[in-house]
Amino acid sequence: QVQLVESGGGLVQPGGSLRLSCAVSTSIFSMNAMGWYRQAPGKEREAVAVTTKGGITNYADSVKGRFTISRDNAKNTVTLQMNSLEPEDTAVYVCNAVGSYGSRLVTYWGKGTLVTVSS
Repeated sequence: QVQLVESGGGLVQPGGSLRLSCAVSTSIFSMNAMGWYRQAPGKEREAVAVTTKGGITNYADSVKGRFTISRDNAKNTVTLQMNSLEPEDTAVYVCNAVGSYGSRLVTYWGKGTLVTVSS
């Protein structure tokens, strides 16, 4: 069973920074994609940043220029550096991994870490 464990959430003032980390219990080298999603109270889950095995990275328009996703295959971790945080970034941030097994895609989710941006 693949496990994803997030860390690094917390309370930060507007304009501040946080670095989220996702530790994966298996090798991520062959994972098709790794990403971060978030869900704010009363809203649907949305993709924040995704990076593929081929090196393609996509960001939500609302975080472009402020957030950076990085993938360390040697350490089996994915990090999300978040700068210039805004109250609208308040949400539970969840790590995601997509692996392929033959013709089948399998998606894994962490339990999430809460980020609160408030003065």
